[in-house]
Amino acid sequence: MASPRLPRFKRTGAVAPIQLTERDRDLIRLVHRHRFLRSSHIAALINNDSQQIRRRLQLLYHHGYMERPRAQLDYYHRPGSRHIVYGLGDKGAALLKQQGLPIAPLRWGEKNRAVGRIYLEHALLVSEVMVTLELACWRTGVRLLTVEQLPLPEGTSQRFQWRVNLSGGVKLGVIPDRVFALDFSDEDREFKRVFFFLEADRGTMPVIRENLSQTSIYRKLLAYEATWAQGIHRTRFGFHRFRVLTVTQSAARVKSLLDACSCLRSGHGLFLFADRSVLDNPDILFSPIWRSGRGGEMIGILE
Repeated sequence: MASPRLPRFKRTGAVAPIQLTERDRDLIRLVHRHRFLRSSHIAALINNDSQQIRRRLQLLYHHGYMERPRAQLDYYHRPGSRHIVYGLGDKGAALLKQQGLPIAPLRWGEKNRAVGRIYLEHALLVSEVMVTLELACWRTGVRLLTVEQLPLPEGTSQRFQWRVNLSGGVKLGVIPDRVFALDFSDEDREFKRVFFFLEADRGTMPVIRENLSQTSIYRKLLAYEATWAQGIHRTRFGFHRFRVLTVTQSAARVKSLLDACSCLRSGHGLFLFADRSVLDNPDILFSPIWRSGRGGEMIGILE
């Protein structure tokens, strides 16, 4: 007789007891690092059978180590199969804290369960970029340095946010969606390290507005241009150079972003754009599939 199907978004005591394994701990650490991940992403990063991983994630959820954001309920009213999204649960946070990780004193289960759909979809696009990037690095020998691994100046916080000054007394805040670096050897076998600020654009923010007090893509571009011009990346973070990687929804949106970038006075080469279709195949991620803000030419992110 088949076992009764467990509820997706309501915990039940009718599950088998769990004895945590080292792989379970890896799953919990992985979800915490990315904030939210689909079960398919987790299986890809663990490099294991997705069905086996899904069963284990189900146990971790019902025992309180993982959380399933309720905002994803909207997905199940649409046709087609859906991979369940996971965040950190209260027991998972307690476990990581016991292991010495710097876990914020939050009610993680409640926080992750209650996130809104717009926030969740944005966070999942960020995760999708980072997962695809990690898979691409495995296949090419490029080394990915996540924010926790970056060699920052002593006393520098790993929380990347800063302010820049524009002409006319305008001040803008900058908070990238993710910060990372790539280590690789060029054609002459010379070691290279490039730092990136990631922006995930779901196409919901206006590209240009008349007033810089209102959020827009162009305002973000201006802020990064000013970061480069004022040398904040060097004085504050110790980065010798950086690029801004933007992944958006469509090729049409990429064109709009390139048009906005062309309005900048300088720093066009800082920016690389692509639509999310490049995430379908990790093997091409380092190919010349990114459009440069300098004229829209196709280049690779390691160039």
